[in-house]
Amino acid sequence: MKLLLKAFRNGLGVLIALISRLIPVKKVKRDVKAQEAADNKAKNIELYQFFACPFCIMSRRVIRRLNIKIVTRDAQTRGGIYREEMLKEAGKVQVPCLKITENGKVSWMYESAVIKDYLEKEFG
Repeated sequence: MKLLLKAFRNGLGVLIALISRLIPVKKVKRDVKAQEAADNKAKNIELYQFFACPFCIMSRRVIRRLNIKIVTRDAQTRGGIYREEMLKEAGKVQVPCLKITENGKVSWMYESAVIKDYLEKEFG
């Protein structure tokens, strides 16, 4: 029964992720210089996520809408490099999570609402 529920949850998550990709978002438009500045600032940010997690999907949609290039890291695979990195450096595996590197200092930001507010403030 537990395996059946897990399969159902994963299948539903994949369906939601695919539908989310099909629904367009109205992207922020910037001039070339402003877009370069946003892309340069976003180079120091990574999103650790699970593909089918609804909160991760919401975070990815915010990133798409804000028209910024943030690298995504698959933290779902047990024993995977990014999951282990998150566990070792942040102390826990919880997604979505932003890894923000500024001036050689790394900070980890959890919770989709907090991530959304941060991205809106920095790139909105």
